[in-house]
Amino acid sequence: MSIRHNAERAGPPVSRLACGLDFGTSNSTLGVHGPAGPRLIALEAGHATVPSAVFFGAEAQSALLIGRAAVTAYTEGVTGRLMRSLKSILGSSLIEERTAVYRRRIRFSEVIGLFLTELKRRAEETEAAPLEAVVLGRPVHFVDDDAQADDHAEETLRGVARAIGFRDVSFQYEPVAAALDFERRHVSGEKIAIIADIGGGTSDFTVVRLGRGAQSSAEREGDILANDGVRLGGTDFDRQLSMNAFMPGFGYRTLMKRGDIEVPSAPYWDLSTWSSVHQLYDPRRMDELREVRFDAREPALIERLMQVVDTRRGHSVLIAVEEAKIALSDREDVRTPMAWVEPDLAIGATRAAFDAFTGPLCARLAATARACVANAGLTPADIDFVFFTGGTSLIPGVRGAILSPFDNASAIDGDRFGAVGLGLAIEAQRRYG
Repeated sequence: MSIRHNAERAGPPVSRLACGLDFGTSNSTLGVHGPAGPRLIALEAGHATVPSAVFFGAEAQSALLIGRAAVTAYTEGVTGRLMRSLKSILGSSLIEERTAVYRRRIRFSEVIGLFLTELKRRAEETEAAPLEAVVLGRPVHFVDDDAQADDHAEETLRGVARAIGFRDVSFQYEPVAAALDFERRHVSGEKIAIIADIGGGTSDFTVVRLGRGAQSSAEREGDILANDGVRLGGTDFDRQLSMNAFMPGFGYRTLMKRGDIEVPSAPYWDLSTWSSVHQLYDPRRMDELREVRFDAREPALIERLMQVVDTRRGHSVLIAVEEAKIALSDREDVRTPMAWVEPDLAIGATRAAFDAFTGPLCARLAATARACVANAGLTPADIDFVFFTGGTSLIPGVRGAILSPFDNASAIDGDRFGAVGLGLAIEAQRRYG
């Protein structure tokens, strides 16, 4: 691939309050740079990381909730609609489509704007000053193998940022930002590192030359040796765990009464995908499920699925799957109680099975890392450090696959949820400070 550094010129330095904003698939952060260096602003009850989630109450006068408050309102049964994984819509045909909110239909890009507006408002309240300039993080590829869609995704996010009040907007690759944070914490002397930013929706890699002597330089393009990435992240691992371990308990791959035909799979894919789970709540889908139940060999399992759809608890299933995935990073097996679907229902999953059905995903990540090193004109033996950031880097299979060719490199874990935001704050200071 051609290397695109994406460090946009901001013109002559002008003093202004600038920030770095990491709008993530699963979590978001906002950082600023002060006399003591970069720091993340606590945007939600003392937390610097905010789940990238919004909740719209059932009535128009209901307050918009974001982050943990949004997820809590949903899990506690407040009537309304939860939306997560909004970043994954960027670059897709869904971004300008409209979705039902408060009995009206608004674009998904507007929903992203509402979320980012609230982050900006809270940060400005904390800093007691308006934020005028922003460096936004972006994956190396919003969309794989589609440059036009990739450019459209960036322009959409740029338009949202300007619409909510940022006067100056520029971008930096997320792994490059993470490299800036890694460098200030861990590097003395010149080293070559590959930054592995394994996030919720995308995985990005940067091969970079690091060293204390270069940190004060504003011109770092010569140190960025290669970038690469793939639209694959934690939500893909969630989907595999859901389809292979959870969905069979709701009837997936069971048979209809006649012949050897399986029950339709579309509802299970929707229930396993953050960006499409809401499609299950179309009344026509319940009518279809009633017909499937009538002709299914195991109607009780279809009734479990109908219970989820009827109570609009699809996100509860996805949250349970995500929690099981996280637990499997430290445990060999996990059982997830789901008594709200059916008394005594619990779904089990094992690390061994998870590793088996996510093996192809891990192999893709490893191949992308190797390709990035090759694009830099290097071999794995030339890499001194593999720096991990992003929540999905906790998965043992992911770490093992990425590390496998780098026998001579030291593995270092950064701030998994804050490294990108801190690096973007460093970049914002360089461009706008």
